[in-house]
Amino acid sequence: MQKQIRKAVFPVAGMGTRFLPATKANPKEMLPVVDKPLIQYAAEEAVEAGINVLVFVTGRNKRSIPDHFDKAYELETELEERGKEKMLEVVRNILPPGVTCVYIRQSEALGLGHAVGCARPVVGDDPFAVILADDLIDGRGKGALKQMVEVYEEYGCSILGVEEVPEDQTHKYGVVRPERVQDGLWDVQAIVEKPAPEKAPSNMAVVGRYILTPRIFDLIEQTGRGAGGEIQLTDAISDLLAEQRVLAHRFEGTRYDCGSKLGYLQATVEYALKHPELKAKFGDYLRREVCTREI
Repeated sequence: MQKQIRKAVFPVAGMGTRFLPATKANPKEMLPVVDKPLIQYAAEEAVEAGINVLVFVTGRNKRSIPDHFDKAYELETELEERGKEKMLEVVRNILPPGVTCVYIRQSEALGLGHAVGCARPVVGDDPFAVILADDLIDGRGKGALKQMVEVYEEYGCSILGVEEVPEDQTHKYGVVRPERVQDGLWDVQAIVEKPAPEKAPSNMAVVGRYILTPRIFDLIEQTGRGAGGEIQLTDAISDLLAEQRVLAHRFEGTRYDCGSKLGYLQATVEYALKHPELKAKFGDYLRREVCTREI
């Protein structure tokens, strides 16, 4: 009987240079989309998928991430004394009971593969998920990771979350050569990290969601530095293909690249338009002030 996916790794040690100076002292994963930081959306997606151990691979200046998920005694006391019960419940329910957070320091920024490898002491011999908080995915009823866990439960192998990207954007992603299994699901025949458009095997790109078997840890240790002089997770997955089946799953939903300023702004607008307290007034503002403006 195959093991269930109960652990997720969050590589959060990146510098966030595209958002400087906002990220000079504040992690990019703590940037808010409306009223929640990106890392909380990612954690909620993992919990929805049945995961109860969240492994954060952190770096310097990331102290606010564990603080966010920790209990805030002083804040809770003040809210309770002021009778702000609604806000108190928000603060107390960042994560549900029974979810464990583990923090591991990545001492050097050596790439995504290295960051994932740092989680091995916690993950051990279990299959696990990887979530990149930069990729905020609105699953519209079912999170992208939950969709992938359901695929894993049927096939029992590594799964890569993918979507089609413009052909001139393949140099930003790991790109797969797919062979169709069924609608929305492909066998991965090959995977290449950040190929130039003329060398890309397709326009099917891996976008921030993975389910991986523990064999990947050995392969990461054997992987030399690849694109950008970093230890690439894509290279280890390429080696995994020689031994195990890997599937590419096109999730239902919309991805916002919150590692870019444009994607972050798009996510903020879209999430504000469905926020129960803001959607009516914000929608009116956009129609009244923005849609009539010459740009």
